[in-house]
Amino acid sequence: MTSAANTPLKSVLSVLEQPRSNWIGDGFRVYDMFNYRKDTELHTPFLLLHYTAPMQFEPNPHAERRGVGDHPHRGFETVTIVYDGEVEHRDSTGAGGIIARGDVQWMTAGGGIMHKELHSQAFSEKGGPFEMVQLWVNLPAKSKMTPARYQNITAGSIAEVALPNDAGRVRVIAGELQGNKGPAQTHTPMHVWDVRLHAGKTAALPQPAGWTLTLLVQSGTVSVNGETAQCGQLVTLGRDGSGLELQAQAGEDVRLLLMAGEPIDEPLVASGPFVMNSKAEIAQAVSDFNSGKFGSMNAEASVG
Repeated sequence: MTSAANTPLKSVLSVLEQPRSNWIGDGFRVYDMFNYRKDTELHTPFLLLHYTAPMQFEPNPHAERRGVGDHPHRGFETVTIVYDGEVEHRDSTGAGGIIARGDVQWMTAGGGIMHKELHSQAFSEKGGPFEMVQLWVNLPAKSKMTPARYQNITAGSIAEVALPNDAGRVRVIAGELQGNKGPAQTHTPMHVWDVRLHAGKTAALPQPAGWTLTLLVQSGTVSVNGETAQCGQLVTLGRDGSGLELQAQAGEDVRLLLMAGEPIDEPLVASGPFVMNSKAEIAQAVSDFNSGKFGSMNAEASVG
C-alpha cells in the first residue's frame, strides 16, 4: 500500500482492544497494553506499556499517600508521562521531584536503582482527575550496566510542533520532527511523540523504514493507514515501509502516543524488574539486589 505521495505505508499488524485493568500498588490502575513476555520483536526497543486511563481520585488528606513503595530495576529505562494529576518520584541516587501535568520523567535504571512513585502530597490532599503512561525502554547490551540517571523533563521544555493545514500538534518528547528535537537523551534512536489531531483532519507522520511503530489511542477514533482504531486500543505496525497517515474521525479530536524505534535485535531475558541478555545476568541482578548493591532506600523484601 502507498500513500498519496507514493510513499510505501507501514503495514498495520494488529489493532488490539484495551485489556482488563489491574492495580499496581494502590495508586495506579493500569492497562497492560504490551509487555516483554511476548511479541518483543514487534515493539523493540520498547518493553512494556502501562496506561492509567483517565480516572478520578477522591481527596485523601489524612491517609498514607497512594502509590508504589521501594522497588528495584536494572537493564532498562522507565518513562513516565503525566497527563493529569501529580506523581512524586524518589530514587537511590538522591534524585527525584514532582511529575506534574504535561511533565515527563525519563529514568535510566542501568546497572541498578531503587525508587518509589507516589501521588504527590498536594494531589493526595485535593484529589482530582488522574491519567498517566509508563513506558519501559530497553537498553542495548553495551549500556545495560550504565550508571543510573534521572532526566526531569518539564512540560515547558518539550518542543511542540504545529502540523500542516491546522491538523493538530505534536509534543516531541524524544527524537525529532521537522527539525525540532525532543529533550530526552536516549541510548538508541527512537521517537516518543504526544500527538493531538483535530477532528476530521489528516496528518502524515512518516517513520524510518526498519523501525517498529506502535500507537496508543487515548481519545477519539482515528484511521491509521486505512485501519480504524478507537480510544483505548493499541495499534502495532510493521517494520516495512515508512509512511504513516492518520485521519481523525469527524466530530472528535484524537490524542495518541506514538512510539517508534530502531530495533534492538539482541537476546532478551527478563524477570520482574530486571531485563538483561542472559539468565546468568538475571541471577547476578537478583544477587546484587539482595546484597544491597542497588542503593540505600532500605527495601525490605528480597527478590528470588
